[in-house]
Amino acid sequence: MPPEGGRARKEAPAVSEAEAGDLAHVPRPREQTRLVGHAAAQGAFAEALAAGRLHHAWLIGGPVGIGKATLAYRVARRLVADPRTLPASDTLDLPEGHPAARQVAALSHPNLVALRRVQAPGAKTLPTRISVDAAREALALFATTAGGEGGWRVCIVDSAEDLNANSANALLKMIEEPPPRAIFLIVSHAPGRLLPTIRSRCRALTLRPLADEQVRSVIEGFQAPFPRPEPAALARAAALCEGSVARAVALLDPATQAIEAEVSSLLAGLPDPDWRRVLKLGESLAGRDAEPLLTAVLDAIQRHVAAEIDRRQGEGPARLLALVEAAERIASAAREAAIYNLDRRPLVLAAFETLAAAGR
Repeated sequence: MPPEGGRARKEAPAVSEAEAGDLAHVPRPREQTRLVGHAAAQGAFAEALAAGRLHHAWLIGGPVGIGKATLAYRVARRLVADPRTLPASDTLDLPEGHPAARQVAALSHPNLVALRRVQAPGAKTLPTRISVDAAREALALFATTAGGEGGWRVCIVDSAEDLNANSANALLKMIEEPPPRAIFLIVSHAPGRLLPTIRSRCRALTLRPLADEQVRSVIEGFQAPFPRPEPAALARAAALCEGSVARAVALLDPATQAIEAEVSSLLAGLPDPDWRRVLKLGESLAGRDAEPLLTAVLDAIQRHVAAEIDRRQGEGPARLLALVEAAERIASAAREAAIYNLDRRPLVLAAFETLAAAGR
């Protein structure tokens, strides 16, 4: 039956086998009922809900892999759950085994839609952007009247950086004139780069990177088939990941460890590294599925620059400035490559050329 007072929605598509942000053997954010850290952000949602002052659009910002989407789905579970089934609470917790948790994990609840990059049936790769057609199809939820006693309809955008200009404008139009009892939870890794008109209509919550012990707690909570990491490897990953579980998981991957070792070897050869190996490194990062490895390479380069700046403190400001400017140029080129989906091979070569010039 269609939701009460509205038209029937198109049957939800099967959950994709590949989604942006997937990590091998790690539950997706919508499948995780546990959220480590971010007590203040959770409290802000719970307080607003209890007081009946829930803003219609929330911008959940912060670095990649710290729990932003997990928080968004945690909020969504509470909003779409039938309040008759919930005990009085000042938290976002649901009773164990609550049906809303299963429905949100499967994206099968009629009052929830997730706007995200997914691999279409028959496609070989993920799309690089969320299309306007995908946005319009998802936002069609708000042309209906919400069913159930709770009456909340929830849209999770994960992430806002994946929207193209047209899909961002479609979202903007919806949050400019929101339907009754509609909530938009917009995940963003770089809120400052979003349309100002979107930012101005949202209540902003900035999530901070996790502490090392929190990163370890999250990873230790992953169940099989996620491999149990060695304590020393986990401690190293937590120390280097800058508070991001996604980066820590990548650092634990043998492929990442191998490419980090290669990058370290090449960086040790500056200002005259083996350029054939640099080119080979770039070739290994050319595929779209190599994004986590590219992130590991760029992180290793930035750590190298930071270490060099510390080591050269006595060499004068000119030498230090050259290193700082090199790091900024590499970071800027990496952002541009991500935004415009540019070939990664020239990016890697240019990064080493920039560092070689700064080291001479």
